[in-house]
Amino acid sequence: MIRLDPATASLSAPPTVPAWALAGDTASEADAAFQAGAALASLDALARAQHAWTGAWRQRLSLKCAAASMRFAGRAEDEAALRDAWQLCPAGADPGPAGAVLGAWRQLSLQPPAASADRLEKIVGQLGLHWHGAALADLCTQIEKLAASQRPAPFAAAAIAAPVAAMRPDAELVGWWLADLVLAQSLRWPRPLPLMMAQAFGQAFRTEGGGGKRIRPGERGFERAVCLALVQAAAETCRLAAELSRRAEKLLAVAPKLRAKGAGDVIFLLLNEDAVAGSLTTKNLSRFAARRLFERLQQLDAVRELSGRPTFRLFGL
Repeated sequence: MIRLDPATASLSAPPTVPAWALAGDTASEADAAFQAGAALASLDALARAQHAWTGAWRQRLSLKCAAASMRFAGRAEDEAALRDAWQLCPAGADPGPAGAVLGAWRQLSLQPPAASADRLEKIVGQLGLHWHGAALADLCTQIEKLAASQRPAPFAAAAIAAPVAAMRPDAELVGWWLADLVLAQSLRWPRPLPLMMAQAFGQAFRTEGGGGKRIRPGERGFERAVCLALVQAAAETCRLAAELSRRAEKLLAVAPKLRAKGAGDVIFLLLNEDAVAGSLTTKNLSRFAARRLFERLQQLDAVRELSGRPTFRLFGL
């Protein structure tokens, strides 16, 4: 028998960003900030909740930001390649540059929004950079000052991204990672949501009269762009939550039909991870039994195969 904790199995419909907050271009910074506030209010409940599918949702957000990071770094890895880099890496082994970047975003989504020099040193390394310890300590001090300033959350996020880019033009990626951390601090979320990096190449950061040039941290119009990007990010994140909620509902509905020993462990992983290897083995499940279980779940339309391969298949909501 598969037992699920009712406290974490809530399947209530996720909120949506109001249509008026998404309507058209916003000329003024004040209007953009107002729309961002409405969008973040919609996202606030999701950021605090612990639905059955919250883990998978957070990992999908991490994957999207990691894929945008690859584009920023001039690398070719997409979401599928990042999944492979993570899933094919043995426990404790080096996941390679792409896997390390994904690990940085996963860590952001899983840990409280606290900054220390030691933590930032690890994150900077995962993002492919190296910084002197004194500079990292200075960043922590700036983050503490922002927390004490009680600036509106979008402006606090912009205020940490800009000095990072000014200190190290090659470290803009670190600034986006910290922007999500500072945003979570400002909103008192228990854990950050990876949001901003996935929007860094979006329309919000394109100039109107400059041939579509990307607005970088610290440049004119950056704070307004951050507000508009957060509106889009919140809308996409709420839509993803609604999609995963429906898929999780279907998975939980078929759970009583599964008789394989260890099926409960697999369902738990599917609800908490972006992807689960079809060759998974546990103390209650052999590789052969896992393969049969995933085949059964596919027949019941309760999971999707994510790799498109006939071997080393990956499954998820």
